[in-house]
Amino acid sequence: MDNNMEERLLGSETEGPTDLKWRIWEESKKAWRITFPAMLSKITSFGMLVVTQAFIGHISQLDLSAFALTQTILLRFCNGILVGMSSATETLCGQAFGAKQYHMMGIYLQRSWLVDVTMATIMAPLFIFATSIFKLIGEEDDIAIAARSFSLWFLPFLYYLVFSMTLQMFLQAQLKNMIVAWLSASSFVLHVLLSWLFVIKLDLGIPGAMGALTISSWSMVIGESVYVFGGWCPKTWRGLSSAAFTDILPVIKLSVSSGFMLCLELWYNAVVLLVAGYLKNASIAISSFSICININTWELMLCLGFLGASCVRVANELGRGNAKAAIFSIKVILCNSILIGVILWVLCLVFGHYIGYLFTSDEEVITMVSSLSVLLSFSILLNSVQPVLIGVAIGAGWQGAVAIVNVGCYYVVGVPVGALLAYVADLSVRGMWIGVLCGLGMQTLVLTIMTWRTNWDEQVKKTSDRLNKWFLESSEESNQNSPQA
Repeated sequence: MDNNMEERLLGSETEGPTDLKWRIWEESKKAWRITFPAMLSKITSFGMLVVTQAFIGHISQLDLSAFALTQTILLRFCNGILVGMSSATETLCGQAFGAKQYHMMGIYLQRSWLVDVTMATIMAPLFIFATSIFKLIGEEDDIAIAARSFSLWFLPFLYYLVFSMTLQMFLQAQLKNMIVAWLSASSFVLHVLLSWLFVIKLDLGIPGAMGALTISSWSMVIGESVYVFGGWCPKTWRGLSSAAFTDILPVIKLSVSSGFMLCLELWYNAVVLLVAGYLKNASIAISSFSICININTWELMLCLGFLGASCVRVANELGRGNAKAAIFSIKVILCNSILIGVILWVLCLVFGHYIGYLFTSDEEVITMVSSLSVLLSFSILLNSVQPVLIGVAIGAGWQGAVAIVNVGCYYVVGVPVGALLAYVADLSVRGMWIGVLCGLGMQTLVLTIMTWRTNWDEQVKKTSDRLNKWFLESSEESNQNSPQA
């Protein structure tokens, strides 16, 4: 990528007219260059789980409940930690790219691999002993036993998350995310075809559905690896380096705070689903709540495209030392995201009663899903604001502060309110979802205030200090600076 291209992508204060409409148009183009591929990537990646659930849902209701329990509690638990820890890669690589410290991006990627693979290995026993864990926390025995059919199949998916997410964030930080989008879309198409072949044509049941998930997900990691290692990232990937083992402690600290922040975010629905497992007709409650969570999460994948855009744009501009451009990008991306959110909110209000038919033919579950459609639509509306603010936090490196906000809003307010309405007010699953909305709404408000009151010039200084502290000269620079023989 030449210097002129970098200036056009990162933004330049000296380029073009100063008309506000022109600036909004230019910033929107930069944001959508990141947002659209990220949307496609997130939707298709999560879509593989949704497709798997849809095929399993037509096998039996018990299998649907067991898959939902394993995915929403165990996988979401691990995914929350790994996504959060991988966001450290996004922060460091985005800021390094903005500061033109290109060779450091490959080193940050390798450090993330070391940290994240270790964490995934620590969490692997959760899937090995899934049935015992579900029984221990009081889930129904038949659902817990059925979960055994799925849990071990999720182990390859656990390590897929490590490599897929870190590679995606590495590529996205340098604005090479179109390759990620195409690989994600190809993997999704492959997954649909394999699921149809294994489950419908060959009648392989659960092994067929989960085998298709394993093959299609790892095909994406292989494609990303070929792109990175094959020479398409010459500035940012210089090969494996022993430098990855240096300064590992600061990366661990940022990764842990990042993991804590996002895992609290992604665990929220899992905790609520766990509480729903103690309601009357637990199987129906879990199935219906899981369907709504999946619809909400799938829509969230669209908004996570804006999360990626806000993260990359803020990180790049802070790395460049341009506080005003960072603020302007936040405003433009937020307006774009809210517009999409309003459109999806209206669609959910209109078609919410038909969602359940996509996942099951059980009329009781469909009726329960229909009763949650209005609440689901307002969750979708809030999703248009909150991910952008989370992206700002990741881009600026505020993960620790946001983790504290998540604890207060979700677990001090949201879960207790949901449980109170579900059990005391006898609102069942609807009460639990109202609690979800309360926590999400409060978190969105607090993050808005934090972003509004931030001194962005001070954030630029903090970013510069961090990058300079962790900077290592490349081999080329070392050779240039060494005395001539």
